[in-house]
Amino acid sequence: MNTKDTVGFIGLGIMGQPMSLNLIKAGFPLVAYNRTRSKAEALAKEGARVASSPREVAQQASTVIVMVSDSPDVEQIVLGKDGVVEGVQSGSVVIDMSTISPAVTRRIGARLAEVGAHMLDAPVSGSSWAAADGTLSIMVGGETEVFQRSLPVFEAMGKRIIHIGPGGMGQVAKLVNQVIVAGTLAAVCEGLLLGAKAGVDLDKVFQAVTGGAANSWQLENLGSRILKRDFDPGFAVKLMLKDQRLINEASQEMELPMPVSAVARQFFYLLGQRGLGEEGTQSYIKGLEEMAGVVVRGISD
Repeated sequence: MNTKDTVGFIGLGIMGQPMSLNLIKAGFPLVAYNRTRSKAEALAKEGARVASSPREVAQQASTVIVMVSDSPDVEQIVLGKDGVVEGVQSGSVVIDMSTISPAVTRRIGARLAEVGAHMLDAPVSGSSWAAADGTLSIMVGGETEVFQRSLPVFEAMGKRIIHIGPGGMGQVAKLVNQVIVAGTLAAVCEGLLLGAKAGVDLDKVFQAVTGGAANSWQLENLGSRILKRDFDPGFAVKLMLKDQRLINEASQEMELPMPVSAVARQFFYLLGQRGLGEEGTQSYIKGLEEMAGVVVRGISD
């Protein structure tokens, strides 16, 4: 793919905004659309063109990226009225970087193929901080040749880019990721809760366990934020709730025993009911704190 090719970006939220900025920094001409137009106009100051609909984005770009919240949102943007499918050029590539149902992904891909366009499902992992740094992990489903052609676009946004398999398999990989993320975060929170209840110096415990077999991304990044009582979102509870729904649907379809995921899902439901949907997933600790009657914090907090 020529780096002069125009890239379209639809969905300029907590992840999409920094991802689109990195594309501009990498030299891609960008055309952007967001339902809240002011978010797209902020990109115009960086040189992006602002489109009035997903259809208009597709008419102007050879690669169209979608980064929104859920399956119905992607379907509406791509297949709905004034959607991408109405303006997409033959041979163009639509890259859905949202986390949605693998079945919906395949359905959208089939419809795009009818008008001569290609689709890649390319969900990401790494939080808004990684999106800003351009160090996201990107897991991609779709045709190998289309993936190879799209690599310069991915490389502007991510550090680890893996072609998983055919269409829909990028989404399957993301569900695997989210199962592990939620289960690990649950364990991190329970460990810190135990330490808080016992009265140990959690800052020193953190230093000790991050140097051993218990270490993980969740512990290093979210455990440290819990100790500082920092609940700003790198990944919001409301989005994890959606991903947990997708995991549950997949486990039911395949009749898989996933008890840890079931427990984690219930705690995220609790956070949503407590009005914490906009907070980071590290707020999982708050559900445990409420039940245990103890607050988890570092001495230096």
